[in-house]
Amino acid sequence: MTLDEAVVQLDDRSSAKRRAAAKRLRRLAAETAGPSLLRALQREVRDLRTWETQYQMVMALGACDHRPAVPFLSNLAQRPLDATMVYVALGDSIVRLRGAEEGTSVPVRWCLESGTPMLADGALRAVAMLRSVPEPETVDYILDFLAPLQSHDGLRFWAAAAAAGWPGERVRAFLERCAAGPRADVADAASSSLEGKYQTYRPL
Repeated sequence: MTLDEAVVQLDDRSSAKRRAAAKRLRRLAAETAGPSLLRALQREVRDLRTWETQYQMVMALGACDHRPAVPFLSNLAQRPLDATMVYVALGDSIVRLRGAEEGTSVPVRWCLESGTPMLADGALRAVAMLRSVPEPETVDYILDFLAPLQSHDGLRFWAAAAAAGWPGERVRAFLERCAAGPRADVADAASSSLEGKYQTYRPL
């Protein structure tokens, strides 16, 4: 599917075809697709049943670096959504889009302060995927955010994956606790990060 074909298919009557178009545009990461994706998402969110399509459209907006989408995405992130996976995509794309101008720390803190765990999860996923090294104060903020969570909480995963490039003894102590914890995925990510190695992930 070409770029132009994918843009046209965003208007298809079938949600599955609209989702396929969004996934294609996400892979192409063409900035010119941004306006069409935003208009498509604004229509899509009216139908609660098509959350998988909404997820891919949000992710595509981040991949296409369509920064004018930030106000709409931020507003959507503050709405009650039944499909919490959409929050993950929102957190991911908000960090990508805002981070380009504001730096990683500002949007990450915004997402963590939201009180929505899956939005925080998406934000931490973006940090890991971008292999970003936040300023020390933000690293401390992230670790403070995670500290009260149970050892099996999945929110630790992306922080453990992202921390491969984070310096400091507190980071190392966090990773050592994760590596010794009960969740195999978190322990595996933490073990790699303790060796300074980023793993390759391919989120949905």
